[in-house]
This record gives sequence, structure tokens and C-alpha cells, in this order.
Amino acid sequence: MNPRRLLSHLLGLVLLLTPGVLRAGAAIEGRVALPKTRTAPVMNKRYEVVMQGGVLSTNPPLAVVYLEGNFPPAAAQPVTQIVQKDLTFIPSLLPVRVGTKVEFPNLDDTYHNIFSYSLPKRFDLGRYRSDEKPVPSQVFDVAGLVTLRCDIHEHMRALILVLATPHFTVTDADGRFRLEGLPPGHYVLKAWVDSKTTRETPVDLAADGTVHVDFP
Repeated sequence: MNPRRLLSHLLGLVLLLTPGVLRAGAAIEGRVALPKTRTAPVMNKRYEVVMQGGVLSTNPPLAVVYLEGNFPPAAAQPVTQIVQKDLTFIPSLLPVRVGTKVEFPNLDDTYHNIFSYSLPKRFDLGRYRSDEKPVPSQVFDVAGLVTLRCDIHEHMRALILVLATPHFTVTDADGRFRLEGLPPGHYVLKAWVDSKTTRETPVDLAADGTVHVDFP
């Protein structure tokens, strides 16, 4: 075999054995029917997470869509952030995989004090300024919903949805979503809408191609 053909053959083997190069994986796209935007009293217009009848949700409504299945553990602990800016949490809804470290940088010219009383993760970071080093953080190692609040600014709230899957996304404001790079197999696709509403449907994914799913 001449050198050029040998090189081409070896390159083909490398591509064949490299996950995701020739085969991007399956995808799921669709839409979640979201509830109407919640109204709030004038003094509470800054709330981005609201509670009505004991139900926590984002305002305006968003959903988290995720694939539930038996997935191998992460090779390394991921790190992400929720920032505090203009006396709000950004983002107000953050899905993370179990084991994720979340940092809470303060970008305001004032103190913040982030805490949670939620069962999956109870903590209190104490009061800290924007120049705090290292940036205060927590590792979220139990699946479930965590509500963040600030002891100083009562209106500040955010939600962290801790999931036992690497495959998740937040819908846009119209409820549209797309998940890509999914492994083939039989799974359950779920859509978290609020603290008491999670819709689900079984899905079968081939090695390639796109499945369309709408949640009513």
C-alpha cells in the first residue's frame, strides 16, 4: 500500500473510532406548552421566581427538558456560575448535573448573602462583596430542586434543578427546545415546568436522526 493510501486508511480508522465525529448522535426537538406569564403586585415586579399556591416557577415561565436514563458518571466535576447582578440572579433557572460545582460571583456594589433551606442542599454563604476571593461556591451532589435566596435582598430568588443526567436544556420563552448528541436507546424524556409539574414521555432514539416531541 502506498504512503498516501495508507495515510487515508489510518485517518479513516481514527474517524471511525472517535465518538461523535462521523455520527453526531440522535437529537430531540419540540415544544413544551408553558403556562401564561404570572402577574405580580407592583412592588414585586422584580421577582423572577414566584410562588403561587405553594408552587415555585420562573416568571416569565420556562421549562427544563432532560433525558432520563442510565448514564456513566462524569469524568470530571463540571463548574458553572450563577451571578448576582443588578440585585438579581442570572440565570434565574439553572439545570445542572449531579456533582456540579456552582460559583456565585457578586457583581454588585453591595453585599449579598446567598442561602438555601432546600432538602437537596442546605447552605449559607454569609455576607460577601464583589472582591471576595475565592468566589463562594457549592457542590450540588443530590438530585432535586434547590431554591436560592439572599438574606439581604428579599426579592432575590433563583432555582437550581439538579439532575442525574448530562442531557438537558432550558426552553426558550415560547417553549421550544432541542437536545443533540444523544446516545441511542430507550429513555424517558421529561419536562420540568414548575416545582409540582413534571411531564414525561418515553422515547426511542436511533443512532442518528431527530425525534420530534411536543409536551401539551
